[in-house]
This record gives sequence, structure tokens and C-alpha cells, in this order.
Amino acid sequence: MTQEPPPTHASSPVMLAHDARGVATLTLNRPQVHNAFNAEVVTALTDTFNAMHADPPRALVLTGAGASFSAGADLNWMQAMVHASQADNVADARRLAQMFRHLDTLPCPTVARVNGAAVGGGVGLIACCDLAVAIEDARLGLSEVRLGLSPATIAPFVVAKMGLAQARRWMLTAERFDAKQAVALGLITDITPADQLDGHIEDLLALLLAGGPSAQAHTKAILRALSTLNDPDAIDQATAECIGALRVSPEGQEGLRAFLDKRAPQWFSTTHTDP
Repeated sequence: MTQEPPPTHASSPVMLAHDARGVATLTLNRPQVHNAFNAEVVTALTDTFNAMHADPPRALVLTGAGASFSAGADLNWMQAMVHASQADNVADARRLAQMFRHLDTLPCPTVARVNGAAVGGGVGLIACCDLAVAIEDARLGLSEVRLGLSPATIAPFVVAKMGLAQARRWMLTAERFDAKQAVALGLITDITPADQLDGHIEDLLALLLAGGPSAQAHTKAILRALSTLNDPDAIDQATAECIGALRVSPEGQEGLRAFLDKRAPQWFSTTHTDP
């Protein structure tokens, strides 16, 4: 049975919309608190990502309502957890970690539309996306140590993007950094003026929609596997199995035929120019 995503409306903590191409846009919808996380947001995101694992969109764009991408954890939420037991805090952090993990492992391409500031868990969301486009004046930070806390939950995803040496630098100082620095660190892939953000996202989506969805899912899976495999023979076997399965798959067969016939494959929308 296909799991349905949760319904959304104007007062929902997250908003989900799909276009005719099958592209989903997921918007954090708490602009009054800079789209900070609380338990309700984490649950809504987890439920949405779970539904997308069962029935992936063609691509996912993740963004924030208003002037910020996400300020990370909501202060009221963190204050409430101060009075909870250590066991309850561990369970709460596990739920948050699973939310990030579900986003990181989505089989479809994911694009962070960074429309403003991103702090703490907001940076974690960006790190879990395949691509990230930020406006020029976006500022980011990993501020947890200044609160006497640690960015432990997002650390696996942030370290995978910026590397251990840079993670030590920015997690321990908790300094803010701009979009240009975020590109140098590998967190952000593209910078654009604010008035060109949506156009830049559309250009990226045109490129992503030209690829086969199964091929993209397999590519994401093999890249994750390569980060954990050390034995050369195991690596060779995993990569060979990946390409072998795709070559005989309906999508792979269609892609090869389309290339030989000099036509667009069936999955590629004719409303886009071949990149």
C-alpha cells in the first residue's frame, strides 16, 4: 500500500505541493519563528519523507516561508526538553536524527532552496540535500556550542559535505559564514541573486528531469555505499551490480534505445530543452 503524505493547509507547519511534472515543493511554514523546528515540525517532516520513500516525487525542492530558510531548533522546544529526563532527550534526538536520515536517503534528487538564513538544524537540512542554491546574502551557522549543546545529530551529514577538518573549525567556533564561504565548504552548490533564485532552481530542475529517475535513485544509493566500503573488491562488485542492473532495466533499455534513435527518452518532458 502506498503511504499518503500528510495533508497540508495554510496553518500547517510544513506545506507540500506537487506540479504537473511530479516535482514536489516542501516549505517549512513557521515564518514567525524563522521556520524553527519543534516536535510538530519534526513529525510532519518525518511523515512526509516516509511517504516520499514509498512514492518518490520526480524531484524535491525544500525551502522556507518568509525571509529565512530555517533557524534550527525552536527555543521553546529546547526549553521544554531541559526539564525532560536524559532518556527522553535521547529519544527526542533519535527522532530528529531519523528525520534527517529519511531526507538524506530519499531516492529522488533533492534541492535546498536557501532563501535566507540557515542555522543549526537548518544547515543539517541543507547538508542532507543533493543540491543547494542560496541567495547571495544568506548566512549560515552551526551555533550549538554557544548554547552549551552540540550539533551531534546533524554532524554525520554536515561532515559528509564539508569534511572533518572544516567541521571542527565551524562547529567549535560557532561563527556565522556567508553563502560564498558555504560554497567553498561544499554545503552550497550555487549562489544567485534573490530575484533570480526561482529561475536558477528551474534551470537545475530541467537538468535533473532529463535524467532517468531509477538511474538517479541507483546513483544516490551507490554513492552512499561508496562512503562506507573500503575493500576494493567489494567496491568493484557494488559498482558492477549497480550498472548491470540498470543496463537490463526497462529504464536503461529505453534510455539506450532513445540515444541510438536520437530521440528523447520517455521519462523526459518535451516541455524542457535538452540540456
